[in-house]
Amino acid sequence: MPVVGQDKLNIFIATGPTAGVYYPMGGGLADLLTKHVPTLNATAGTTAGSIANLQLMQNKKADIAFSMADASWDAYKGQQKFAAGAVPLRALMVLYPHRMHVVTVEGSGINKFADLKGKRVSTGAVNSATEVMALRLTEAHGMTFKDFTQERLDPGKSVDAIKDKKLDAFFWVGGVPTAAVTELAATPGLKLKLIDHDDGVAGMTKIYGPLYVRDTIPAKAYPGQDQANRIATVWNVLVARADVSDQVAYDVVRTIFERKADMERVHPESRNFDLKYQTNAASVIPFHPGAIKYLAEKGVKVQ
Repeated sequence: MPVVGQDKLNIFIATGPTAGVYYPMGGGLADLLTKHVPTLNATAGTTAGSIANLQLMQNKKADIAFSMADASWDAYKGQQKFAAGAVPLRALMVLYPHRMHVVTVEGSGINKFADLKGKRVSTGAVNSATEVMALRLTEAHGMTFKDFTQERLDPGKSVDAIKDKKLDAFFWVGGVPTAAVTELAATPGLKLKLIDHDDGVAGMTKIYGPLYVRDTIPAKAYPGQDQANRIATVWNVLVARADVSDQVAYDVVRTIFERKADMERVHPESRNFDLKYQTNAASVIPFHPGAIKYLAEKGVKVQ
């Protein structure tokens, strides 16, 4: 539970791996909340990602968290990795599109998704939503993780392993640009290759519902990336435990929208923070009453 000290409420924001986007974005948010909301003292911490964040919320060790919509849906419904018990959580706001990257380099022998067979592939860190989405995408292509040698690394460690020739490819779902992918693309002697996989979206939505959409990572998003990459995307959602007060929820959403320019300086994906994306279709789970109040003041009706 949040702790009151010196008239300030301490809240913890669960983010993601240091080489991803959640981590800097969460740190920036914590700084803004502490600076601009007199009643809050916010701190952010690195985690494995969405699943780990939702487990922290379940154990009341995090108040607010970044999550992919598919992971928060499973937690809210008490299914898949949360079959032991639903997590009482609510959406604060829809953030930005989380784009699946299937990353390799020239010379790996991987030119299409099926070429992952028999290769050394990282499916994301343990308890990350990358792992969840990677499994669903792999299944949609008629494969399983047993079709390749599976590693379970975060994006930073995946890049190191590719450089050391200990890994052929990795899955990563995150914002664009992701620092680790940029680093790989900028490595002398290596040429980044992003594998198209949008043909798997239909199969994913058939099984799991309308959580995923066809999308692209535009050309030139990464150094040496000459062509647009056709991909699967899921929305990111900022979530809160249901017992977070309406006032705290309201203050968090208000601060993000009022300080959007500050958040953009933290990471360019913050450009996507927009009232038009605040819909129940994108959030998947119900909104927190405090968020509903703020959005209503801005003319946006959600449930």
